[in-house]
Amino acid sequence: MHNPKTIHIAIPAMNEADWLPVTLRHIREEDTRNVRIWICVNQPETYRNDPDKSSVCENNQKTLDFLNGLKADNLHVLDRSSHGNGWTGKRHGVGQARKVLMDAINKNSGADDLIVSMDADTTFDPGYLASIRECFAHHEKAIALSNPYYHKLSGDNRLDRAMLRYEIYMRHYAVNMWRIGSPYNFTALGSAIAVPIRAYRKAGGITAKKSGEDFYFLQKLRKTGWICNYNTHNVYPGTRYSDRVFFGTGPALIKGSQGDWKSYPIYSHKLFNRIKETIDCFPKLYREKPDTPMSSFLAAQFREKDPFEPLRQNASGREHFVHACHEKVDGLRTLQFLKTESAKLAGSDEQNLKDFFKTCYPRMLAGAESEGQFQKASNLQESDLNKLDFQNSPVPLLDTIRNILRDIEQDYQKKDAYESLR
Repeated sequence: MHNPKTIHIAIPAMNEADWLPVTLRHIREEDTRNVRIWICVNQPETYRNDPDKSSVCENNQKTLDFLNGLKADNLHVLDRSSHGNGWTGKRHGVGQARKVLMDAINKNSGADDLIVSMDADTTFDPGYLASIRECFAHHEKAIALSNPYYHKLSGDNRLDRAMLRYEIYMRHYAVNMWRIGSPYNFTALGSAIAVPIRAYRKAGGITAKKSGEDFYFLQKLRKTGWICNYNTHNVYPGTRYSDRVFFGTGPALIKGSQGDWKSYPIYSHKLFNRIKETIDCFPKLYREKPDTPMSSFLAAQFREKDPFEPLRQNASGREHFVHACHEKVDGLRTLQFLKTESAKLAGSDEQNLKDFFKTCYPRMLAGAESEGQFQKASNLQESDLNKLDFQNSPVPLLDTIRNILRDIEQDYQKKDAYESLR
């Protein structure tokens, strides 16, 4: 490609001295022409007076010393860690670090440049950076890339069990969002997002959150255009326990290894069906006022007797109205609905996953014929599925389930990417 767009890699780092060098080695092994690396080493200033956080301060200083010793022309270090430079007040955490990074990149880049968001423990397939350029060149209407991800097994049985349970949660959620036709079908991982500068500006930038900033950022972007969810190259987030953020992979693995999965349930596919019924009603709601499975929930959330009436009043036509419905009933409201309604249902996570496969994707079970959209990459025995126990089933069984969900999700992603070119 002649004069390829500059890629700006944004990496927040706190307590990452052991991991960041590995990520940087992967980056250096890429074609780094027109690549600039931005790293924000950060912590709250209050950590300096907290004996329990002294190790974080020391680790961050080690990271700064390492980075300053690299003397790389394309490396930009934002020091929000050393004495007097730490976060103060309520604005701190990984979300604030990502915002500071992306805003700095925005000020020092052209509209056609690309921001590639990573974590300090991110690895990826060789050629990943080139694949991102190719993705946006091929899909010109894409306003972001939510890159495919995959957690590698660590060999630690307890850690791998927790990681697979968490990834099954994420992929089951995403597959159901694809299945029901929701536009918020992305999986938000700060280590696997790329966005053109022009799209970043159009969306008004990223909003700082202590955690979950990647979810809100992608949701914000999705309301401005189409997000590509398919790429030829994978990102591999770190498989490890971590308490650097309030929720997300690291904390989920800590809680999950202790048997606490309340924050990450396997929702019944029937609840997703209710969301689909509501989405399917959007065109009809422009002229009529039928009750939908989400009407009562939305009325309570928005404190409106009819949450669709303001949209009718402001819509210039049916298409505009349907678009406004999707903006109102967004990824956040969908998740809130699932959490609210799930609490009213009986059924374990294992039972919900069994029902999901047997009802929605029975042909993914061993012995079933592969037909239509999905092609099986591995067999899931129905007898094993019936005995599924997240706490006790062998890691290979959980890995098989994870991989099957990955395959289903990838088929949706590919089909969506191809259809976007029409």
